[in-house]
Amino acid sequence: MTEAAVATRRRINLGFDRFSGVYVWAVLIVIFSLWIPSLFLQVSTIKQVLSFQSITCIVALGLIVPVAAGAFDLTVGATLTVSVCFTAWALANHHGIVVASVGALLIGLLIGMANALVVVKFNVDSFIGTLGMSSILAAVAYAITNNSQIVLSTDGYAPFLNFARGQFLGLPYSVYYAAVVAVILWWVLEYTPAGRYLYAVGGNPVAARLAGVRVGRVTTLAFMTSGFVTAFAGITLLATIGTATPDAGTGYLLPAFSAVFLGATQIRPGRVNVVGTLVAIFLLATGVSGLQLAGAPSYVTSLFNGLALIIAVSLAVRTAKRRG
Repeated sequence: MTEAAVATRRRINLGFDRFSGVYVWAVLIVIFSLWIPSLFLQVSTIKQVLSFQSITCIVALGLIVPVAAGAFDLTVGATLTVSVCFTAWALANHHGIVVASVGALLIGLLIGMANALVVVKFNVDSFIGTLGMSSILAAVAYAITNNSQIVLSTDGYAPFLNFARGQFLGLPYSVYYAAVVAVILWWVLEYTPAGRYLYAVGGNPVAARLAGVRVGRVTTLAFMTSGFVTAFAGITLLATIGTATPDAGTGYLLPAFSAVFLGATQIRPGRVNVVGTLVAIFLLATGVSGLQLAGAPSYVTSLFNGLALIIAVSLAVRTAKRRG
C-alpha cells in the first residue's frame, strides 16, 4: 500500500481506532435522546450519572497503576469494603474523623504492600495472589462489622457525611475528588519518569530490568498506589451512603476492570490510560442509565458490564497483535 493510500485511509478512518468509544458514546446519547427524551434529556440525569460514577471512577483510576505495570489487582473491591468498614467502625467508636480517615488510608497502603509481598517476593502470579488476598480481606471486613451494618446517622456524623454529600455548582464533592485524582494520575503517567517506568515494566519487565529499572520496587509502589486510592474511594463511598456493610465494595470490581480494559482501546490503543478510562466509564454509565430509564430490569448493569469487559479485552488483544 502506497503512502498516499495509507494517508487517505487514515483520513477516512477519522481516528476510529483511537476514538471509537467517543463515537459509540455519542451514538448512545442520540439513541436514548430519541427513545426516551422526557427522561434522558434532563440535567438531573447528567448529575445522577456523574454522582453515581464518581466512586467507580476513583477505583478504576487507582487500578490503572498496577495494570500499567503488568499486574492485576483483584483486591480493589475488597480494599474498598475494608476501608468503608474500618472508617465506619472508627467513627462509631468515637475515634474522630481524622483517625478514621488516616487509618483507612494507611490500611490501603498496607494492603498494597501485602499484595506486593505476595507477587514480588513470593513470585505468585498477580491474578492468583490478589484473588487470595481479596478473600482474606473479605473475612477482615466481616470481622470489623461483626457481620452487620454500621449506620452513621445524619445528625451525629454530619461533618463527615458532608465530605462527599456537600455540593458545589450542583454537583457533589465526590465528583470533584474523582476529577482531581484523574488529573494527578494523568500527569504522573504521561509526564513523569514514574509513568515511564510503569509502562516499561508492564511492556517488558526483562528489558526494563536490563535497562536499570527496579521492577520489584515499581510493582510494589503500583500496588501501594492502588490500595491508597481505593481506600480514599472507600472513605468517599461511606460519606456518600452513610452505611457500612461487609459487601459494600463487591459491585465495584467488575465495572472498574471493564473501564480500565475498555479504556486501553481508546486514545492510546494498546496501553491503559486515564483519558481512555474516563471515556469508558461514562460510555458504560450512559448505556446502563439509558437502559434503566427505559425500563430494563435491574440485572442489566451486570450484563452490560460483563459484556463490555469481554469485548474490551478482545479489542485490547487484537490491538496489541496489530501493533506487534
